[in-house]
Amino acid sequence: MDLQLLAALVLGVATIVVVVLRTRLDAFVALLVAALLTGLVAGSPVTDVLESITDGFGSTMGAIGIVIGLGVGLGKILEVSGAADALARAFVRLLGQGREPWAMAGTGGLVSIPVFCDSGYVIMNPLARSIARRKGTGYVTLALALGCGMTLTHHLVPPTPGPLGVAGILGANLGGLILAGLAFAVVLFPVVVLYARWIGPRLESQVLPVVRAEVYGPASAQSAVPATTHAGGTGGTDVPARDEGTGPTSELGRPPEGAKPHRMPAGLAILPLLVPLLLIVANTVATAVDRSAQGVLSGDDYDPSPVPAVLAFVGDPVVALLIGLVLAVYVLVPRWVTRGQVSGWLAQAAASAGMIILITGAGGAFGKVLRDTGVGDALGAAIASWSVPGVLVPFLIATLVRLAQGSGTVAMITAASVTVPLVGGLGISPLAAALACCAGSMVFSYFNDSYFWVVTRFTGLDGVAALRGWSGITTAVWLGSLPLVLLAGAVL
Repeated sequence: MDLQLLAALVLGVATIVVVVLRTRLDAFVALLVAALLTGLVAGSPVTDVLESITDGFGSTMGAIGIVIGLGVGLGKILEVSGAADALARAFVRLLGQGREPWAMAGTGGLVSIPVFCDSGYVIMNPLARSIARRKGTGYVTLALALGCGMTLTHHLVPPTPGPLGVAGILGANLGGLILAGLAFAVVLFPVVVLYARWIGPRLESQVLPVVRAEVYGPASAQSAVPATTHAGGTGGTDVPARDEGTGPTSELGRPPEGAKPHRMPAGLAILPLLVPLLLIVANTVATAVDRSAQGVLSGDDYDPSPVPAVLAFVGDPVVALLIGLVLAVYVLVPRWVTRGQVSGWLAQAAASAGMIILITGAGGAFGKVLRDTGVGDALGAAIASWSVPGVLVPFLIATLVRLAQGSGTVAMITAASVTVPLVGGLGISPLAAALACCAGSMVFSYFNDSYFWVVTRFTGLDGVAALRGWSGITTAVWLGSLPLVLLAGAVL
């Protein structure tokens, strides 16, 4: 590989890591700076580099920006309406006594598809505490299963913003990514539960006294091991306490006198999430079957039959998620809630989605620079000479970026940006590359990951116990995903 192009690539990726870790700037700025430096070091004229950045940003946003905004809005309504909590309790009742870790992992996986991990974990954690309090033990097992169940779908299943961004950058079929991501998650759920059941009892005695008292009662804190502080110097006493009775009700407000109490059946709670997912998947399947019946390959001109044409409209991600959001607002939110409250929640969702959208667009800009400067072609030619399965390239890139800077979303988007010019040369499909980017970004969540602190503080684990529990379980699912990624590279 040409040394100038290699230097451009290395400098670009290193810039992302250094800016995120060592400056006050965020990943959006880091990706743009990396795109500029990569283009200039590769020898492209300044005007060409700027044109590549704007073209890459615009095309990526055109493909995925609206979808991310709608998905985050849907997640916010599920969160504040109590739908997420209703789904969790339904899982526990369905699976029954003795299978609580499975219920927690399944609940986490379902809730985290539309809801950000951090807020989803805060909402669901009181249920894990309630179950542990009734059993008198097992809180660490339940808390880890819940948190890592959320990690699986957060990293693998659209409309979570990270996988949506990866699909947009790589041009992967969204319905296919939903199906394949769900399949990955289902296969990996046993890894989550088995690891949580293995490590949980070994860490139960190391739960910080303040959390032990909140979960099991004040008397139990006397048997706790004295707390140590983590590398950042923060102990466990600042864990946000959540009472069993708080949560969505405080967001909805109290019903007016004479109004019925707000109760959320699980079947109703899942409707706004299930309908758009089914529409997107139905579009993908119907189009594939119709193409096959007509003998039309994916790259050829295609005139859809009437039913696939209708499904292509309602199953388009923008239309499907718009339907889901309308259902959420009018089915889940009680009538006494004012228009202003709903608008406020959607405004909060838009604010949280904004940075994800910008990061995704900047990732698309970085990828376009890599393509236009020839860095991608040179890297692809170099990798083609290695005796490494092509699908491992995006997997390993995502893994290294995740270890370096902590954010799974940034890791998978960076991996997708670097991989997009390589897909043809690696001999893998965009869908397989997308799965590899997403799976590789799950590795070893630790101190530079904000979700690490959410899970470990609520769980009451600190220091080495936090690494053994949370960092260990995320690495276990990362390892478990490796054969699945290789299989995807071979068959997709």
